[in-house]
Amino acid sequence: MKLLTLNCHSWQEDNQIEKIKHLAETIKENSYDVIALQEVSQTVEEKIAYGNIKKDNYALVLLNELKKQGVENYSLVWGFSHNYTHMYKSFEEGLAILTKHPVLEEHSFCVSTIKDINNWKTRYIIGATIGYSDKQFTLYSCHMGWWHDEEEPFKDQVKNLLQNINMDDTAFLMGDFNNNALIKGEGYDYLINQGLFDTYNLAELKDDGVTVVGKIAGWESNVQEKRIDLVLTNRQVPVECSKVIFNNKNKLVVSDHFGVEVKINC
Repeated sequence: MKLLTLNCHSWQEDNQIEKIKHLAETIKENSYDVIALQEVSQTVEEKIAYGNIKKDNYALVLLNELKKQGVENYSLVWGFSHNYTHMYKSFEEGLAILTKHPVLEEHSFCVSTIKDINNWKTRYIIGATIGYSDKQFTLYSCHMGWWHDEEEPFKDQVKNLLQNINMDDTAFLMGDFNNNALIKGEGYDYLINQGLFDTYNLAELKDDGVTVVGKIAGWESNVQEKRIDLVLTNRQVPVECSKVIFNNKNKLVVSDHFGVEVKINC
C-alpha cells in the first residue's frame, strides 16, 4: 500500500494552479492508494459543489485536475476544521483524504480543547476506513498543535486523538504533527511513548526525513531542519521505504511543507 501525506498550504502558494498540476501528475505517476492532505481550504463565498464542499475546495480542484489527466478512480473525503482570513479573503480550512479504494466509513472528531470554528487553533481530524486486499484499514489526516502551547496543550490533543481512533483495524495517522522528531524529550517522543510506531523508523529504506527547512507558517522564526510531517501506525507493520517528496530533490516543491511517501507491505 502506497501512502502520501502533504500539508498543501492551499491557496497561499505562488503559482498555485501549476503546483496543483504537478501534484496531480505525481499522483498519477505513483498511483498512491491513499493521500492525506492538511490545510485544505475553500473560500467562504464560493458556491457549493456538493455536501459541504465548495467549488474551489483545494482537494476538489486537485481531483478535477486528476480527471483531466485521465485519472478517475479517486474519491474524496473532506472535513472542516476552522475559519481564517488570508490576503483579505475568508477561508474554511479542513483536511482531506483521497483514495482509490472503497470507503467503508468516514470519521471526523475534534482533538482540541478549543472548539470555536473562528479560532485557528481548533483542530479536527478526519478519517476513512477503506477496503484493501480483503482487509480493512483506517487512515487519518491529522493536523496537530505545538508542544509548548499553553493555551492548547498538545498532550490533551494526543489523548483525544488516541481515544477516537479505530484500534480494531490497522490505523495510519498521517499528517503535520507540528512536533519535531529531531528533538528529543518533547512532543514527538510523547507520541511514540503512547504506543504508536513511526513508519520512518520501521522503513528498510529511508532518507533524512526532513520536511521543513527555514521559516514557514506557524514556525516564523525557524532556522532548523524539522521532521514534523509523519506517518504513524498502531501496528508494527513491514515498511519497505519512506521518502520525502516535493523537496526539489524528489519532485518540485508544491508547498511550504515537503510531503512524505511511504510504501507498506500489507
